[in-house]
Amino acid sequence: MNSVELRTNFLEYFMSKGHQVVPSASLIPENDPTVLFTTAGMHPLVPYLLGEAHPSGKRLASSQKCIRTDDIDEVGDKVHHTFFEMLGNWSLGDYFKKEAIEWSFEFLTDPTWMGIDKNKLAVSVFAGDNDAPFDQEAYDKWLELGIDSQRIAKLPKKNNWWGPAGETGPCGPDSEMFYWTGSNDAPANFQETCDDSAWVEIWNDVFMQYNSTAHGVEVLEQKNVDTGMGLERMLAVISGSDDNYRTDLFWPIVEKIQELSGKKYEESEKYFRIVADHIKAAVFAVGDGAIPSNKSAGYVVRRLVRRAIVKGQQLGITKNFMTEIAITVFDIYTDIYPFDQQKIIEELTKEESKFRNTINRGLLEFEKIKNEINGEKAFNLYQTFGFPWEMTAELAEEQGIMVDKSEFERAFKAHQELSRSASAGMFKGGLADSGEMAIKYHTATHLLHQALRQVLGEHVQQKGSNINSDRLRFDFSHSEKMSSEQILEVEKIINEQIVKDLPVFMEEMSPKEAKNSGALGFFENKYGDVVKVYTIGNPSTISGSREFFSKEICGGPHVDRIGTLGHFKIKKEEASSAGIRRIKAVLE
Repeated sequence: MNSVELRTNFLEYFMSKGHQVVPSASLIPENDPTVLFTTAGMHPLVPYLLGEAHPSGKRLASSQKCIRTDDIDEVGDKVHHTFFEMLGNWSLGDYFKKEAIEWSFEFLTDPTWMGIDKNKLAVSVFAGDNDAPFDQEAYDKWLELGIDSQRIAKLPKKNNWWGPAGETGPCGPDSEMFYWTGSNDAPANFQETCDDSAWVEIWNDVFMQYNSTAHGVEVLEQKNVDTGMGLERMLAVISGSDDNYRTDLFWPIVEKIQELSGKKYEESEKYFRIVADHIKAAVFAVGDGAIPSNKSAGYVVRRLVRRAIVKGQQLGITKNFMTEIAITVFDIYTDIYPFDQQKIIEELTKEESKFRNTINRGLLEFEKIKNEINGEKAFNLYQTFGFPWEMTAELAEEQGIMVDKSEFERAFKAHQELSRSASAGMFKGGLADSGEMAIKYHTATHLLHQALRQVLGEHVQQKGSNINSDRLRFDFSHSEKMSSEQILEVEKIINEQIVKDLPVFMEEMSPKEAKNSGALGFFENKYGDVVKVYTIGNPSTISGSREFFSKEICGGPHVDRIGTLGHFKIKKEEASSAGIRRIKAVLE
């Protein structure tokens, strides 16, 4: 079974259980500054897990693109990835533990679907603590399905608790499924052997019974199920391999690296894996709008690209190679995800060329200090020239000098502490907890979008936003700096609408109907068969007429009337990137 068949099988199985398939959300979270990337399938669904009605109903399934930055330093082994796809199904206040566990077990073990050997399966459940009790219900269900009690581990919160996606939000106990990849028979007792690396987690059923708030954990009124199966890991399991990089999701990339380097995968597996993983992650991140830079998500992409180049250089690849690897990634996913191939290749090539110049400058500087190189000087090379530690250490070793890495790490940690202090508070609040001010700011972005189109022209399109409880940040397409007169006019238009206390209405319709009704929407690849359309205007004018102030395709949530927003004030207007402007504004 290849990756396309596995992805299709999963979605078809849950469609047979009454689930609607929804498209993958962007890797760049919309209106949520609490995280840099979408880290799990549940992340884009937070408003619906908190009670907002989803246009596609209460049973959903998807294959969600994810990036987890915590795993960057783990990449290089057989199972970790920065970018991965999470196959998931959700119950939004519908079914709960019984059905979720039964369906997970059936999909995994029934010959019609995966047909996995039950003797190689083990599961874990939440052991309980002061926040929540032992998950007896999940434990009993696994026993009922025939899992031996010795194969059910009772584990603490660090192992069997999920969430929230940000600082606050839905969370709860989970039950995880593991597959034995060792050459010998699976151990009988999972509680005692669960840390053995041959046990590979393949699926996770999360039971969202609680909501984490600033005041503690509370029971959710709407209980949800969120399950996740890593496509890459599961594909390796059913292929009989313990190495995710030997599946059709990675092997074509590995083969291209072999061709470019003249080396075999077996000679340097770690470096091959890092190059393959990092460039794939960069391709998807750039494709969803994270351009390499020194800030936020762009910094992560820059780090991925540069680390891949360093490892490529250590494999003997001294020429630009991003384009050839990117094309291989496009080929793997050509029928699954749309790519703006030209844009991605341009950005990656630009970053690669820039970094190769950095490497050359770093080499010149290294030559000047090579006889006195130490950990602190190695960090200065890194900080000033972006010259990687690995290359400094390797070059020093060639000179017969061993550089103290702990000294480098101390300097690096001191730098991080300064950076952390400087950016404290950057990722607080936001829609992840559906706070009152975040909802107001989210509604205000609709007013801002429309006012900008009125003042600057209909070429203005939203290119991204970042919202917390203190302010909104809105990126839009426009090539010139706004004049002070234009800024005042935009503020005037918005505040005139707020004074009118216009109502906000939501309708559900197809994307085509939404566009025909005059609704704005510029994130085409995120739309399913049914979308929510939010209209700001008089109720007598929202159907069959264009006499409204704002109408957009959006997931919500929003205020009921805009008179509650307060006074809108633009604090800053600046360039974000080529052809993109950025506004920062507050409600006073």
